[in-house]
Amino acid sequence: MNQAAPSPNAGHKRYFFQKFAITERLLERCLGEALDRGGDYADLYFESVTATALGVDEQIVKSASQGTSAGCGIRVLSGERTGYAYTDNLSPERLLHAARTAALIASGPAKQTVQGFVETPGADLYPVPLGGFSLDLADRLELILRMDRAARAFSPAIVQVRASYSEELRRILIAASDGAFASDTQPLCRLGVFVIAKQGALTTRGSAGGGGRAGLEQFTGSKSPETLAQEAARGAILQLGAVPAPAGEMEVVLGPGWPGILLHEAVGHGLEADFNRKGTSAFTGLIGQSVASSKVTVVDNGTIAGRRGSLNVDDEGSSTQETVLIENGVLRGYLTDKLSARLTGATNTGSGRRESYQSIPMPRMTNTYMLAGDDDPADILRSVKRGLYAVNFGGGQVDITNGKFVFSASEAYLIEDGKITAPVRDATLIGNGPEALKYVSMVGHDLKMDEGIGTCGKDGQSVPVGVGMPTIKLDKMTVGGTGR
Repeated sequence: MNQAAPSPNAGHKRYFFQKFAITERLLERCLGEALDRGGDYADLYFESVTATALGVDEQIVKSASQGTSAGCGIRVLSGERTGYAYTDNLSPERLLHAARTAALIASGPAKQTVQGFVETPGADLYPVPLGGFSLDLADRLELILRMDRAARAFSPAIVQVRASYSEELRRILIAASDGAFASDTQPLCRLGVFVIAKQGALTTRGSAGGGGRAGLEQFTGSKSPETLAQEAARGAILQLGAVPAPAGEMEVVLGPGWPGILLHEAVGHGLEADFNRKGTSAFTGLIGQSVASSKVTVVDNGTIAGRRGSLNVDDEGSSTQETVLIENGVLRGYLTDKLSARLTGATNTGSGRRESYQSIPMPRMTNTYMLAGDDDPADILRSVKRGLYAVNFGGGQVDITNGKFVFSASEAYLIEDGKITAPVRDATLIGNGPEALKYVSMVGHDLKMDEGIGTCGKDGQSVPVGVGMPTIKLDKMTVGGTGR
């Protein structure tokens, strides 16, 4: 094997070779079988995952699981067609059978497979726990019990608490007929807490969480169990005194951090190359054109150390990168994987991601956020005569074909004469992603990323992601509510 450069994860490169007796010769044989009927490209994706999950409900451990899984997905591309097969048995016989199955979609003369791999130089974006995570669950259980205690202590109005912890250590190995060879060891942890508050007949909810690509040492400061629990409880108690949200078109201010989920959903998915290649995105054919206010610059960046959406290499063995999607309001490009880059002639942005070895890769976001501007957040709020200040979001729906979205704000306030006044409940933001960005008139200097809880779904696959944004003002947006 040819090595382009030493890798920081060099100690993990041979994991599959040692544990499952995988060899370079076997990789070459599998790729040869995959391309035996023709095809333009083939790759092998090996994965081994060790996962732990704990859940506490009403101070009782309701769930606890720990397990491992391993398998390999084999893909063959022939034009726009994809053949895919996978196996959880990593014996040579089963791997070769899977390769022959994936090859069935191809036709034409056999392709010459690679005779040597060039290792992708990996970044070093997250610490890798030697030997994996400890199997002792006591420390993990104590984290979620601390969340339970802190949430209950916040207010007697908190009547129910659910807390959870999850972690995984994912090891991957990719070998492809274009010579690509890469491996990575990816840690991921997350804490979450959900609370219910009650006052008379009124019941409200609050939630919070945090995590990233690190171990238990990350759960301090803003991610400590107590801080997360208090944040969830505060949100639920706040809603007890909220007034019905107003309805109509008005100025809207989005707070920094997690409100970037609106950007992720309303804009980010529409900038994934497969949707644009098929002509189903509202952004199709608009590269080089203005799609937002000149104050808006949006990037997707998979190289931020320790972030939930970051990766040393993507799931096709390509290095991740920072990709500018919208620059000063102008659409600059899409997020691509190997297939979409090859079919459209675009550069591969290292955005090929998959949920597991059972799934095909596709262009996906990593950490998507709007860059900071020059405005003071206090000035942004002072500029609003009457409007809505949305600080946190719950669920939402987006139609990428036209960019229309509906999002529910889990924490929002009235802005009256430049001041934050009453909290509101049941507020929804309704709009069109490409249109909404054109009404951004002020962008704060307070860029903030989320606390590390994002999970993105697409075509039935879920992957961890990050979002972020500074405080921004939209001069016009439709707010749904029952108030006046």
